[in-house]
Amino acid sequence: MKAKTFLKGAILAAGVATLSGCGTIYAIGQLEDGAGSTFMDIWNKWVNAEGDIAEAAMWEKKVAPGVKLEDVKDAINGVATNRNIKNVGELPLSEELKARGITGGTIHVMSFCNPETARKMIDFSPAMGGFLPCRVNIIEKADGLYIYTMNMDMAIKMGRKMPPELKEATMQVRDTMWEMLEKGSKGEF
Repeated sequence: MKAKTFLKGAILAAGVATLSGCGTIYAIGQLEDGAGSTFMDIWNKWVNAEGDIAEAAMWEKKVAPGVKLEDVKDAINGVATNRNIKNVGELPLSEELKARGITGGTIHVMSFCNPETARKMIDFSPAMGGFLPCRVNIIEKADGLYIYTMNMDMAIKMGRKMPPELKEATMQVRDTMWEMLEKGSKGEF
């Protein structure tokens, strides 16, 4: 099955490269170092997820057994405070659904932003505004809580080269989001 899926993916990639020709080669030359390996990581996740692009584009971390939702949120907010990134909103979506008579597991959305970095990023590429603010989702599945956030390596390494100051600021946000996953999954403060 994996060989068949890989073959389909290889054919698709070859087709896209052939159709776009020189434009593809030029775009590849504009990318950050590490773009190829990041692309392959995301590609492999996409193939393994049977084409689920959301699965491929996210970082996912299972919350340790016994760690409660409030502990996860407190740990994530603690990282935000320590790393100077602002919590700009929370949506307790599962609570809103309960109020509408729809039951299910926890869905809690947290949004974070470093305004200075956001401004620099939008000045570099206005379309990046679609990724703002950075979101952390805490989702309950059958076997427990999970934390999801966008794989920021995708935006950093697979995009065109950033000016050094922007790349440094963006890497700080990237590292903050990763730390939120790590500490949030353990309820560490």
